[in-house]
Amino acid sequence: MAGTEPAPGPVPGRFVVSFAGLLRGSGLDVPVGSAITFAKALGAVGLDDREHVYWAGRATLVRRPEDRDIFDRVFGEFFENRHGFVARSSPRSVTLELDVGDEEADGPDSDDQPHRSDEPTRSVRYSAIEVLRHLDFAAYGEPEWAQARRLMAELKAHAEMRRSRRLRRSSRQHGSLDLPATVRAALASDGEAIRRAWRRPAERPRRLVYIVDISGSMQPYARAFLRFAHATVSARATGETEIFVLGTRLTRITRALSWRDPDAALADAARLVDDWYGGTRLGTGLQFFNDRWGNRGMARGAVVVIMSDGWDRGDPSELAREMGRLRRVARRVVWVNPLRASPGYQPVARGMAAALPFVDDFVDGHSLASLEALVAVVAGERGRRQPADSESRQQPADSSDTAGR
Repeated sequence: MAGTEPAPGPVPGRFVVSFAGLLRGSGLDVPVGSAITFAKALGAVGLDDREHVYWAGRATLVRRPEDRDIFDRVFGEFFENRHGFVARSSPRSVTLELDVGDEEADGPDSDDQPHRSDEPTRSVRYSAIEVLRHLDFAAYGEPEWAQARRLMAELKAHAEMRRSRRLRRSSRQHGSLDLPATVRAALASDGEAIRRAWRRPAERPRRLVYIVDISGSMQPYARAFLRFAHATVSARATGETEIFVLGTRLTRITRALSWRDPDAALADAARLVDDWYGGTRLGTGLQFFNDRWGNRGMARGAVVVIMSDGWDRGDPSELAREMGRLRRVARRVVWVNPLRASPGYQPVARGMAAALPFVDDFVDGHSLASLEALVAVVAGERGRRQPADSESRQQPADSSDTAGR
């Protein structure tokens, strides 16, 4: 028809997949249907006008007012890098093209490639998730916390398995004869027990107890640890889990973290705790735990995970005594110290030196990758037993060591 403008060309599928993947990585929920609608909208407006592309994405991908800031930030970064940039490290210019597509996207296609010049081109690919996994929690900003929220929700730890008193059916001759099931099966063969049923003890995860240090020096890491602990509590199939926070006093927050929404759960827990980001009295807090919960059955046969940097205001001999009490009733004691990943780290702090002889596994806790390794340690899949001779168990740390806060 005369006077009709030609329709824009087909929209590169790699563009839509890449942009939707970045939005999901930043914490924005982008269903597949919304991405398809976005592709159809781009087919109508094209990719040449930045403003048209922006409003096409804003209208199809943003469903909540609070998501607008995330969309604006990701759109700005993505649209600026879409055509690459020029590096003039030599007299001949080389175009570096940023490849942010998903690994599952289709291979290179002539229709999906942006405009290229005659200059040589090198494709540079980076994974934001992989960089985030190894980034120290102390270096996180709000954009990094938004991206890490989904990854932390997937870290569901469970303690090693133990034999239960309950019995389960077995397909082979293990355990004892299941007489009721055998009799029921015999009814189909005129009372002849042709097929016998067997049962054996079932397995269930051991109780998992988290004690999280919320002192001032642990501020960048306590937030990540509590989200990690919340993921364990919200996963009902991981066994019984108890969570305590320890500053100048010990507070039980298990019920508060039972909410499915992590933000609502942490907000509820914050109202129960009065000593956020203050000092630490590890010995006093562990004594309270042992007297009220630990020796009364909560820590008996459990895997106890203490998340702390080991800086303590209290008496190191008191901490050593309470760690010894805890070690005698617990199945395993795991100490998570975010400072352990620092180059040249030595456990010279008074609290850490006093507690280390009673620790079964001493692991890092400074990044998402270290928390993923912690999941395997708690499950008993791997770990490192700390040497602890009888002399180190009886001798408290020297008071001349570095003092706590």
